[in-house]
Amino acid sequence: MARTVLVTGVSRHLGGIVARRLAQHPEVDHVIGVDVIPPPHAIGDTEFVRADIRSPMIGRIISDAEVDTVVHMNVIATPTLAGGRTPQKEINVIGTMQLLAACQKSPTVRRLVVKSTSAVYGSTPRDPAMFTEDMSAKRIPTAGFGKDSIEVEGYVRGFARRRGDVEILTMRFANIVGPRIRTAITDYFSMPVIPVPLGYDARLQFMHEDDAVAALELATLGTATGVINLAGDGILTVQQAVALTGRPFVPVPVAAAGLIGGWTKRLGLIDFSPDQMDLLAFGRGIDTTLMRTVLGFEPQRTTREAFTDFARSVPNLMESPAQVEAALEGALSTIGSGVASLVGRAQRGVSEVASVTTLTPHDRKGD
Repeated sequence: MARTVLVTGVSRHLGGIVARRLAQHPEVDHVIGVDVIPPPHAIGDTEFVRADIRSPMIGRIISDAEVDTVVHMNVIATPTLAGGRTPQKEINVIGTMQLLAACQKSPTVRRLVVKSTSAVYGSTPRDPAMFTEDMSAKRIPTAGFGKDSIEVEGYVRGFARRRGDVEILTMRFANIVGPRIRTAITDYFSMPVIPVPLGYDARLQFMHEDDAVAALELATLGTATGVINLAGDGILTVQQAVALTGRPFVPVPVAAAGLIGGWTKRLGLIDFSPDQMDLLAFGRGIDTTLMRTVLGFEPQRTTREAFTDFARSVPNLMESPAQVEAALEGALSTIGSGVASLVGRAQRGVSEVASVTTLTPHDRKGD
């Protein structure tokens, strides 16, 4: 069936490739790519329209082009890519609300595909071995990309109730990696010295960027609906992943995640959030049965193969030993400050307990 497809977020890596692939497909007549800045990469025959999905202009674009399929890929995972946490939340949440409002008013929209994330499941020590799509987070993410994605999915469900005639597919991807894509997780594993949670070795799943593009193309042109988890087969532990990168690592207390995040951000290495430290401490597993039975998709690379392909693209640290030394010194200094802070709090707690236990019976009478 001929389609007019609108793709949001085409100025970022995955969005641009998906738009270009769809424009080459014989079943698609016209692809419109939307973003606030022109794409720095080729998008083929895609018609680029410079627009902010937070503005009512998105409604006019959908109406004028008689769009029948919308692929929403403009949910940003990293604050630095959006200019900070506030713009990130506005684009993710307000932008999604405005886009869905435009879709609701359009009589031509018949299919909506939303790129979401497995981060909506959170990461805690009480999690099941594998999350299925009907499960919810044991502890809901309270900030960042995970929280935004939960809100986005909530608005999508509301849209589904109002427009029962529209086919809707929400795709919850594991961390997407590859030699060309840049995300918070690829930045983390590219650090000169990688901080790993002390006493933990969490299970991780990955999907290769090429498999993610293929899955999104299939989802756009197919008929699958509902919520589907997507990941490559198998798992990697954090320690195994670090070993594949060839990077040195330093154990850090989970309680010092905030300090580590501040240090990595100041050095311009990564915008590291406590939720990401939770993932690296407790891990996350998602069941991908529906990926095969409902979507009909089989990834070409396993979790290990996807991460190995990314790891090959990580620069050789031996070319910049000074950078390694500086990063290691910064990490150890930060860890030392964090441990000192934790010890100080513990000592204050012990002192308070001691002061209570040394009260005389007369002193306790008023309790």
